[in-house]
Amino acid sequence: MVRMETPVCDFGWKAPDFRLQGVDGRYYSLADVRGEKGLLVMFICNHCPYVQAVRSRIVRDVRELGDYGIGAIAIMSNDPAEYPEDAFENMKAVAAQFGFPMPYVIDETQAVARAYGAVCTPDFFGFNRDLELQYRGRLDASRKEAAAEDARRDLFEAMKEVALTGRGPREQIPGMGCSIKWREARG
Repeated sequence: MVRMETPVCDFGWKAPDFRLQGVDGRYYSLADVRGEKGLLVMFICNHCPYVQAVRSRIVRDVRELGDYGIGAIAIMSNDPAEYPEDAFENMKAVAAQFGFPMPYVIDETQAVARAYGAVCTPDFFGFNRDLELQYRGRLDASRKEAAAEDARRDLFEAMKEVALTGRGPREQIPGMGCSIKWREARG
């Protein structure tokens, strides 16, 4: 497991479109998941301890951000051949167990992770209503263990600001997690 930090937010960068299958069998694109005030795209997986520590907080924040007009999608881009815990059937189980309020989709070719420049799980991309990047930071102070219950909710506060003003905070603390598990060329 290689620990990675996310790059600094590239304000205004436009969200690339995608069409990915969700654990519910439906296919999702940007148009399907964007909210009236913005969109949260997150790269997560099942096996990463950084994600496991915050799954319930992600669910809480996505639910609350929906009230502000922010849509959300969770994308799993790891290679399940090397990390079976991240296989599609296991994604279904995790989504059901935690009651994911957002689509949980698989990026089988890893093309979407590459298009977004995702580096780790979790990796959060917060876009405004025009699908311009406004946040690329952490959820909160959690690492492999959940932060204190009263920890500042960096992601939630940033996306609330995006919903209300169209702009994210200038100061952002990078996210941290396990590196994306890229497929090796198989001959």
